[in-house]
Amino acid sequence: MNAPNRILPGEQEWLHPRAEIMPPPQQADAAPLALEINPGLDIAVLAKSYAEHRKLRLSGLLSSGAVELHDHLQQSDEWIHLVTGSKGVLEHDRQARRRLGTERLNGIGLEAQARARQAFQYRYEAIRVPDPCEGQRSDPLGQFAALMASAQMRELLAGIIGAQVGGFADGQATAYGPGDFLTQHDDAVEGKDRLAAFVYGLTPGWRIDWGGLLLFHGERDRDAEALAPRFNTLDLFAVPRAHSVSLVSRAAAHRRYAITGWLTR
Repeated sequence: MNAPNRILPGEQEWLHPRAEIMPPPQQADAAPLALEINPGLDIAVLAKSYAEHRKLRLSGLLSSGAVELHDHLQQSDEWIHLVTGSKGVLEHDRQARRRLGTERLNGIGLEAQARARQAFQYRYEAIRVPDPCEGQRSDPLGQFAALMASAQMRELLAGIIGAQVGGFADGQATAYGPGDFLTQHDDAVEGKDRLAAFVYGLTPGWRIDWGGLLLFHGERDRDAEALAPRFNTLDLFAVPRAHSVSLVSRAAAHRRYAITGWLTR
């Protein structure tokens, strides 16, 4: 049996998977982005597709601002690497990862993959997005969160899913690199009042054989529908729904970026 992971400075262990991510430091005011919802979206067509399949891929969500969002995530140094451990979630900031070294990090990754054979498991990087009640960041990520919580966006999404959207919650930017993955789960958490999950993709030039695919699992886990990461693309799907993110290959030329969260009642 492997020895339990030792907690180092810059590393935190949570007893409940995905309970929290360390709040980001205060951001200096940033120039507002021109985040504009694509005015050409046909809500009636989108709503019909969502009603039929209980999920939807919407390409071209924004008419402007997506490139700046991608660049901000790519350049950020706030990323926290999350790995479910034997006692909870290990959170390593970049300084902690440098202190751990390549050998220990590889060991943690192998331990995570071994646990994934029998239990829910994940490994990826994240930046937490505060919920609206906690106050907004002023950087591009915070500006996107404000857009998701806006009346205009809630009206659009409510029209698509056919239900009143109370708000946007539990948001995080995510980055999947080689060796990262997320095993099967359905997002149903008691008391969260989740109507639908969303994944706003910000990944240009991704090849299917690099992995990192959003997989919707079929009945009794016998088959799956796979969606490759794309840029400026919103995936919406009803909660609960069994899904996962496949392992990212070492061949991947860059990371898989997205902003995720849930629409709540």
